[in-house]
Amino acid sequence: MPLITPSQVVLDLSAADSHAATRRLAETLVESGRTTDVEAFLDDVRAREEVMATGLPGGIGIPHARSAAITEPSLVFGRATRGIDWGAKDGPATLIFLIAAPEGGGEAHMQVLPKLAKALMDQSFRSALEAATTEAEVVALVEERVSLDEPKQGTPQPVASAAPPAVESSDSTQSSEPTHSSDEGAADEASSGGASATTAGEGSHSLHLVAVTSCPTGIAHTYMAAEALRTAAEEAGHTITVETQGSAGSTPLSRSEIQRADAVIFAHDLEVKDKGRFAGLPTVDVGVKKGVSDAPELVERAVTLAGQWAADPQRAAAAAAATDLADGTGDEDPEVSTATRVRQWLMTGVSYMIPFVAAGGILIALSFMLAQIAMGEKGAIEITQYSLTAEGDLNIANSFSPLSLTSWAALFFVIGGAAFGFLVPILSGYIAYAIADRPGLVPGIVSGWIASTMGAGFLGGLATGFIAGFVARWVAGWKVHAGVRGVMPVVVIPLLSTLITAGLFITALGRPITWLMDSLTAGLEGMGGGSALLLGALLGGMMGFDLGGPVNKVAYTFGTTGLTVAGTATDAIQLKIMAAVMAGGMVAPLALALATTVRPRLFSEPERENGRAAWLLGASFISEGAIPFAAADPVRVMASSVVGSAITGALVMAGGVTLRAPHGGVWVLPLMGNFLMFVVALAVGVVVMAAIVIALKTMGSRAAQPEGDPQRVAA
Repeated sequence: MPLITPSQVVLDLSAADSHAATRRLAETLVESGRTTDVEAFLDDVRAREEVMATGLPGGIGIPHARSAAITEPSLVFGRATRGIDWGAKDGPATLIFLIAAPEGGGEAHMQVLPKLAKALMDQSFRSALEAATTEAEVVALVEERVSLDEPKQGTPQPVASAAPPAVESSDSTQSSEPTHSSDEGAADEASSGGASATTAGEGSHSLHLVAVTSCPTGIAHTYMAAEALRTAAEEAGHTITVETQGSAGSTPLSRSEIQRADAVIFAHDLEVKDKGRFAGLPTVDVGVKKGVSDAPELVERAVTLAGQWAADPQRAAAAAAATDLADGTGDEDPEVSTATRVRQWLMTGVSYMIPFVAAGGILIALSFMLAQIAMGEKGAIEITQYSLTAEGDLNIANSFSPLSLTSWAALFFVIGGAAFGFLVPILSGYIAYAIADRPGLVPGIVSGWIASTMGAGFLGGLATGFIAGFVARWVAGWKVHAGVRGVMPVVVIPLLSTLITAGLFITALGRPITWLMDSLTAGLEGMGGGSALLLGALLGGMMGFDLGGPVNKVAYTFGTTGLTVAGTATDAIQLKIMAAVMAGGMVAPLALALATTVRPRLFSEPERENGRAAWLLGASFISEGAIPFAAADPVRVMASSVVGSAITGALVMAGGVTLRAPHGGVWVLPLMGNFLMFVVALAVGVVVMAAIVIALKTMGSRAAQPEGDPQRVAA
């Protein structure tokens, strides 16, 4: 069955937004019998769009998904003369390809993607699509450039790079030579290809580059970036081999390909698999979209770096000693600000810490619940006497009885307390890891344990994490003798970075940070009345401000890291802060779900569909469920969200609700102290926000009515 038919071409695509346009294109698949459930397919496409917008520079949109509702690999083309916003920075899309791939049809759609990527990089192909006057003409243009290969018997033979073979194209795309599956074959190619490379470009020095591309779903941007890099390298007179880490997996570049490479380009939104393979190579590291939009610039940067490294061999030696350490020897994306990098480093530490918080907090909460059942009102206090080092029956390792509820409560408490003991070391260790990769783990974790032992809490963990990361990164960048390089990662870097970081903290930084932490804790514990309400309102408002963005993350980090101070206490102020943070983060998606239910005509069809999903997302404390609404109408949604979330946060603090779990939403209600007040506070905030959203949208709708567009997005 052909990929595209005349019925799958819409030459006069007109829609209010990308969601409506996608629906119009997807409906053609119903007519051609290629989908069993168009709504399920649209849900899959929408889920992909929420990960990352699929608009590309040059007026292109490529919505796509692999879906169980698709029966045949299919392309649908739409041409929007007026353009439709598809998330690209340079403006709306006029040429839209909807890619529909069967969930289990990996090989087929992996053939399509590299070919479509290559075609869309060709201005003549885009111009021909813009000039086409009939559906049949579009089909002919597409089939000429993009088609499925017939299944071949026996061992597949290499083919030209313009039409990659079914298996090879899923793994690597090259500029002028086929990828070999073995190191020996690649070595042969290196001996001959390397010689030819030096004569390419009319006598100019030609380099051999390698690259890795990946995007969140590995369906389109991965291959678009690969093709853009291939074309850019070829036009610059260089060769390139690209490893596409796509949705169907990837076959890594061979060792010999990497060894003969002059530089590497990472255009990725996912972590590069086995990044250490490229140690010692000058590196350009950017997001996958820059691989699509700025490929010539990336190739130029890689060539410049290769020249600099060739002139200074010690740079390669230092990078090789640090394995895959991000020590500044690469060429990092200049568009990423220092503030953004600091936030990324911090959030890496927090993300690794949260599972320890969840495990420890929930176990301790369950322990207190069981202890109160087994031992009465003071059970939650008495159970804290149990440990692995206590004498007599209080040593749970010696006295555990499967038939005793008290024993189970003590077991949960001891295990939960052990998990809590790792919070600061893990926070510190993985901040250092984010900065310096693996060399940062040892100094970060060891120094974090020291900070915790000295009572410096999460502030100490933050300090040791950043210090350990930068010290390890600095030591790893030393230019050392070749005989020392082998022991740098396993001996020298961890030894010196741990000694410097831990020694500095113990002798100079530990006591003032501990004093600061004690002062902060005392200040929080002394809060009451208006000050507690104000703190709750502030944290709730921050959670509702940007719905998963930097401000939201600051409030959430404050709540979760505060749990490290609360420890095993039963009524610490930090537990109330965590409850206020969670409640504030649940308001926006629940309120918008309510608003779309009460006044559906104020919202577009995609928003109403998002509203149905937002019930579950909000109940599960996933603030991002409100992002589609905020993106479409930021002023009204964010303003109402801040108000509703602030009210909820203040009420939770006033009601003395406590929470140990860092996540979970309504699913951890039984673990809360005074959970009924939590429900009341949440309901009040949801109703208030929904009412404000409805009022603001109603006024906006009336104001826009004379222009004939009641759904006009607020400026």
